Amino acid sequence: MTLLEELESAKAAALASLAAAPDIPALDHAKGSAIGPEGRFTQLMRRLGSLPKEERPAVGKAFNAAKAEIEVLLASRRADLELRAALPREPFDFSAPGRRRGVGRLHPLSQVTDDIVRAFRRLGFAVADGPEIEDEKHCFDALNTPADHPARDAQDTFFIDAPGRSLLRTHTSSVQIRVMETMPPPIRIVVPGRVFRRDNADATHNPTFHQIEGLYVDRNVTVGDLKGTVEAVFREVLGNDVRLRFRPHYFSYTEPSLEIDFTNALVRKLGKEWLEIAGCGMVHPKVFENVGYDPEQWSGWAFGFGIERIAMLRYGITDIRSFYENDVRFLRQF
Repeated sequence: MTLLEELESAKAAALASLAAAPDIPALDHAKGSAIGPEGRFTQLMRRLGSLPKEERPAVGKAFNAAKAEIEVLLASRRADLELRAALPREPFDFSAPGRRRGVGRLHPLSQVTDDIVRAFRRLGFAVADGPEIEDEKHCFDALNTPADHPARDAQDTFFIDAPGRSLLRTHTSSVQIRVMETMPPPIRIVVPGRVFRRDNADATHNPTFHQIEGLYVDRNVTVGDLKGTVEAVFREVLGNDVRLRFRPHYFSYTEPSLEIDFTNALVRKLGKEWLEIAGCGMVHPKVFENVGYDPEQWSGWAFGFGIERIAMLRYGITDIRSFYENDVRFLRQF
């Protein structure tokens, strides 16, 4: 039997084996037996060099044509078998409605926090974080909070039965102290985080909620810098129709201290003219002394507000507890 005759026999056997393969593994086995490294077709091709020089072109052309025919059938059979493997084993109604996989979303508080942080980042602020379990030094003492201040009472603060009179932080201002203790000025940070206070849960209060605070320390910082930053952030988060007003107030860690009221279409829709939204002020010189800054060289401002309040205004939510009940029907709206 000549090499061409053996080639035709091998091709016919390969085509028959591929056509009869019942599944992908059988198809791969048939492919290996025919054109694999040790397959019959490959072994015949190795004998091509033993032929007379004048016969090689014709036999080589026949080999290429046979191999191409095998590869065409192989590709066609593989597509058919893969489709068959994907079909359901049991009868299936392809006209029935499909089952869509639910797509997750960020919690509304996370969305609002991200928007606020994004607004600060555009103004050059970095994000800082700190522990939720704090000590009195960072949460009160370093912030110039007097020892008899109501906030330090067990009726307002969650104290932990542990050495050092630990507590759950009542504001994220403690992170400002930690940053200033470890970094020299200038500083420009924003501090989002969870805080805790001994409040009874109702429509506007919760024992745990979220705050975000900003701190800017540099030379020759003024109240004008504070107002400009506050207005830029609130207009980006709540819309360009926001109007702000600043009222004198008292905070132990700022001097002067200010309350911020705002109004826009959302507030007016609630039947109110102004709504208190944040507290702010110039950092008290005593706070700078507590962290080792010279108040004669450095000045700065800080302001903070509750994230839940912003979210309630943005989305028209009237009960703060809705954020924590994990009701999927409520969360799907966002």
